[in-house]
Amino acid sequence: MSRARPARPAARSTASVPTVSVVIPARDDGPALRRCLELLARQTVAPLEVVVVDNASTDDTAAVARELGARVVVEPRVGIPPAAAAGYDAATGDVIARLDADSRPGPRWVERVARRMADPGLDAATGVGAFHDLPWGVRHVAAAAYLGAYYVLTHLALGHTALWGSSMALRRSTWAEVRADVHRDDPELHDDMDLAFVLGPTRRIRLDPMLAVGVSGRSLRGRAQRRRRLDRARRTLEVNWAVSPPWLRWRDRFSR
Repeated sequence: MSRARPARPAARSTASVPTVSVVIPARDDGPALRRCLELLARQTVAPLEVVVVDNASTDDTAAVARELGARVVVEPRVGIPPAAAAGYDAATGDVIARLDADSRPGPRWVERVARRMADPGLDAATGVGAFHDLPWGVRHVAAAAYLGAYYVLTHLALGHTALWGSSMALRRSTWAEVRADVHRDDPELHDDMDLAFVLGPTRRIRLDPMLAVGVSGRSLRGRAQRRRRLDRARRTLEVNWAVSPPWLRWRDRFSR
């Protein structure tokens, strides 16, 4: 079994190049996490730190994270919303970058996050991906159809660009402003969509195709899994529209 090369020391933060903490929430996902961490160890620009949130795992997820040099944060409440929020709370970099355990970032992913977030007026950035475990001829087409529908439909619901948890970044100072408003105690929400709702139409979120990663198509396999994702999307909309319905969000967007 291969071991990742030690990460290079991170450069000090400057006004133009922010430091990047990478947060990965994970539950019972040791093999996928190993591959993700191996790829993070080969970045052209090393992250300041990698924070793996062990979300009540019963496998070797935490052991894999420690073996490959990540800092482990334990979140016993099962669910991606509490796990992701715990990781963001623990991050110390200027920018909090988010991957899933099955994300496969290219060698320049951290560098591109840092360059994109060097814009001081940008609050968050979000990327794209391809399904690495589908046949070569359909992996990009399937991902483009899935993510295209996701970004278009959520843009209408939000009044601005959404976030995609498999490849995204958030300024830590922005997280400090909204951390009390995310619904971290509801495991049946899409945490990335919920965070985008909380950021609101007056903050800047940029979709950057350069923040591309490989992802697994496992979350879309099977009718039950697809139904679960749709149910979570509906619940995320209900919870957040109760606070700020879409017509008010679009009004705020245009008034900005």
